[in-house]
Amino acid sequence: MPRLTIDDREIEVAEGTTVIRAATAAGIEIPHFCWHPELSIAANCRMCLVEMEKSPKLVAACQQTVADGMTIRTTTPRVREARRAVMEYLLLDHPVDCPICDQAGECKLQDYYMLYDRGQSRLWSEDHKIRRVKRKVFGRYVVYDAERCVLCTRCVRVCEEFARDPALVPVNRGDRREIAPAPGRTLDHPYSLMTVHACPVGALTSRDFRFQKRVWFLASGEVVCPGCATGCAAYIDHCDGVAYRLRPRDNPDVNRTWLCDDGVLSYRLHNDGRFARPEIGRGEGKPASWPEALAEAAAALSRAPRTRVAAVLSAEHTCEENHALVVFAREALGIERFFLAVRADGRGDDILRSADRNPNRAGARMALGAQPEPIGALLEAAAAGSIAAAIALGAEAAVESGAPAESGLLRLETLVSLASRRGALTGAATVRLPVASFAQTSGAYVNRAGRVQRFGRAIPPGPEVLEVPEALARLARRMDLAMPFSTTAEASAALAARDPAFDLPGGCSAPSASPPPGPPRPLAAEPLGAFIPDRSGPGGEARDARRAPAGETTR
Repeated sequence: MPRLTIDDREIEVAEGTTVIRAATAAGIEIPHFCWHPELSIAANCRMCLVEMEKSPKLVAACQQTVADGMTIRTTTPRVREARRAVMEYLLLDHPVDCPICDQAGECKLQDYYMLYDRGQSRLWSEDHKIRRVKRKVFGRYVVYDAERCVLCTRCVRVCEEFARDPALVPVNRGDRREIAPAPGRTLDHPYSLMTVHACPVGALTSRDFRFQKRVWFLASGEVVCPGCATGCAAYIDHCDGVAYRLRPRDNPDVNRTWLCDDGVLSYRLHNDGRFARPEIGRGEGKPASWPEALAEAAAALSRAPRTRVAAVLSAEHTCEENHALVVFAREALGIERFFLAVRADGRGDDILRSADRNPNRAGARMALGAQPEPIGALLEAAAAGSIAAAIALGAEAAVESGAPAESGLLRLETLVSLASRRGALTGAATVRLPVASFAQTSGAYVNRAGRVQRFGRAIPPGPEVLEVPEALARLARRMDLAMPFSTTAEASAALAARDPAFDLPGGCSAPSASPPPGPPRPLAAEPLGAFIPDRSGPGGEARDARRAPAGETTR
């Protein structure tokens, strides 16, 4: 393995590693725009120029492979002057619209200007400024400002190499060059928001997030994407209890550094249709206090014979939440029949998206220790009169055809729902108990490959919202029954004691023998190694706080 020296620090790396990867592995950040660890090397921004001993010219760190005995210097006056010149050129026609740009606060142009330029342009003049297209809609989720573009071509390579759909192309030449949709195309593939995520400046912005919130007001927490069974690692950005976006979090075993559009937008599952407090009655229902709702639920469940009561697990809730319902139903109520509520299937692919739109179908099965019956069987049992009452977890319930099961559930005399938002199950419920969303609880999902992934609470629950184990423990006390635990932490410990697969004391995930298909490997023939987080910037210890381990951190 080659040994080289970077800024007087000797390191050893794998054969074929580039200088920028070697520097990153040593904790040395080299500024860059066009380089991305998951994409082929373009070497067109020239921001990563460094000095190499015995080389008369500066070399591009993203393109130069290491050799034994190589000496690299990244902070010499010559290197800093080259970076200053690059910044002066990039900012020649760049609009001074940072106050209205969504990228402000996480823009590499801002960061690098403060580090390497901080001077007035010698070339700019109002008469000769090149004016380019602004606010051009590229697709359903993406808008483009050509004046801000530095032509790094990351977005073009994301489409070609990751999404496998060349929807964007560079057009024109010289100082008229910009990015545009391919002839006759729009940016409409399922990974279009990853072009926004990969953009290092404010040229591509999300139409969903645009002008919604300044990033410095947002706090971040680590979650697992609730959008499908792939189980991608993600950050959720939020403020005052409201979620604003999901961003991919690096996980080389599952999603690497990407998300699909559905995953990015799944933050809405935390916001939309939320219950503010308990409700009693079908349809709209009437607001109630927790003691009133628990009393109504306890009385309704007590009226039905135990042989005619069922429990409905949820494929969108965590293993701990499902385990709590299993324990309550089996040990407290003596329920023998368990059903599984799921979201309707969607369209999958061999990149990231799973056709199974449920993040924890496998986990619900593992929490029960058996295969639960489909929700269609509950509808048949309700129609036949063999099931009169049920306690259900989650909001969504689709039968095999994909249609909502709400009309069939209305045949139940009693349906107690524990859910964070409205859906088919809650619409048919006689009592609705508001519980934490995916972002307000901690726990584990089991993805389609059987990988157990644990995450922590990202957003504190509201005053009228309880976590599922606590809500069930309160209901048990109201019915003069016993629950062995009342918190998510206790439920997690009980689940780990029963199944070693959930005993993950220091990590977020467990290895899988058959990982799901991942995004294509980068075209460049070099090892992945360590890499710089896509949105981080230099001089940014505070900025890296948003990538801290699970929990709530501010930027």
